[in-house]
Amino acid sequence: MAEVFVIPRNTMQSFTLIQPDDWHLHLRDGEALAATVPASARQFARAIVMPNLKPPVTTVGEALAYRARILEAVPAGLRFEPLMTLYLTESTPVSEVARVAAEPFIQGFKLYPAGATTHSEAGVRRIDRILPVLEAMAYHQVPLLIHGEVVDNEVDIFDREKVFIETQLAPLVLRFPGLRIVLEHITTEHAVAFVRAAPPNVAATITAHHLLYNRNAMLAGGIRPHYYCLPVLKREKHRRALMAAATSGDSKFFLGTDSAPHGISQKEKFCGCAGCFTAHAAIELYASVFEAAGRLEKLEVFASLNGPKFYRLPVNTSRIRLVKSDWRIPAQYPFAGEPVVPLMAGESLGWRFDGLEA
Repeated sequence: MAEVFVIPRNTMQSFTLIQPDDWHLHLRDGEALAATVPASARQFARAIVMPNLKPPVTTVGEALAYRARILEAVPAGLRFEPLMTLYLTESTPVSEVARVAAEPFIQGFKLYPAGATTHSEAGVRRIDRILPVLEAMAYHQVPLLIHGEVVDNEVDIFDREKVFIETQLAPLVLRFPGLRIVLEHITTEHAVAFVRAAPPNVAATITAHHLLYNRNAMLAGGIRPHYYCLPVLKREKHRRALMAAATSGDSKFFLGTDSAPHGISQKEKFCGCAGCFTAHAAIELYASVFEAAGRLEKLEVFASLNGPKFYRLPVNTSRIRLVKSDWRIPAQYPFAGEPVVPLMAGESLGWRFDGLEA
């Protein structure tokens, strides 16, 4: 069993917050949507949907078609708005930026360094090849969402975020001061410091699993593939830096689960896939983190207010309720013809999502 950090008890028995949004989500496609969409739609009002399908979503037309498939999977009685992104390649035409800017259901472009993560083969190898597109994005105020790691066998995997920030992101921020940038799923104290010091156009998402665990959860006492994600879990000092940032109330940091399910056969195999499935209990996982920090009152700012502010979208008007109640996370959930193992499978959580407030 992976190490779970001790969460102190809180006297609060229930609370409500503005319905949150997920600003970084993988829903997959096809048969998988029947599992992934309901899991997110039950808690979140909106979600930024990642485009790294196979083949990737690279045009406005493809993004809108994907969005329609997602909407078909939303359970009756729930309202869920998928906000789409395009996969940025070295062949992305500059003209596509204006099309994205004119389309309210598409919120930005995602930059994957080629080879950095799942289905990133078509990603960017050299940033200098996409400079005209980035210039157009700055002009049209279209956000750039970045998987911030270098892909270099000479760089240790635990240092790849830090090196990316130093060698690629910092020069990019200086070159395009008007470009709105989200550094996704940050994992290090270096990323926290960079985002804090950057101009207001630079922000970051933080996952629940990087807040809950350090790399011992994945490696100590045996390899646990369901804790393997990219970027990988880091040292405890980095987890604590992320926790301080998330619970601080700083508007530069907001919720992005990076929930990224893979069927059990793809996780528990030689060279298994990266990604943690957290959508099954996302807001409860975050509530546990904020309770552990003694900052439960800051959860609404992080989960419901900071993201809309950065993306220039209205704050949701609905509210959700969380109640103090121990419950056990199932060992598996159904997923595209085979089980998916969720984060904290078989373990207990102290907060339970109790639905939308009447």
